[in-house]
Amino acid sequence: MSAIDDRRSASETKFALTAEQEFKVDARRNKLLAVWAAPLAGRSDLEAYIGEVIASDFEEAGDEDVLRKVKADLDKGGAGISAQELRTKMDELLVVAREQIVAGE
Repeated sequence: MSAIDDRRSASETKFALTAEQEFKVDARRNKLLAVWAAPLAGRSDLEAYIGEVIASDFEEAGDEDVLRKVKADLDKGGAGISAQELRTKMDELLVVAREQIVAGE
């Protein structure tokens, strides 16, 4: 019984660490996205904008809430970036964010 309990505990710990790491990766991606989008959206209040973009990710599961928020801001700023271009940028920044989190940055 003890070996099974140990294995279950290790599995639960690994799951918790993975979930925490993915949360950090998403938050980092959102920060990087905000840094990229702020000048295109005409936002000079970078720290406040980073907070807005990160907070927008808590509206619903997935990335659609962040995409909608940033796309609306880019449209308001006249950036002329399509939703597909924005998705591509989000995917690129997700890779960068994952690399940074794994590297301990």
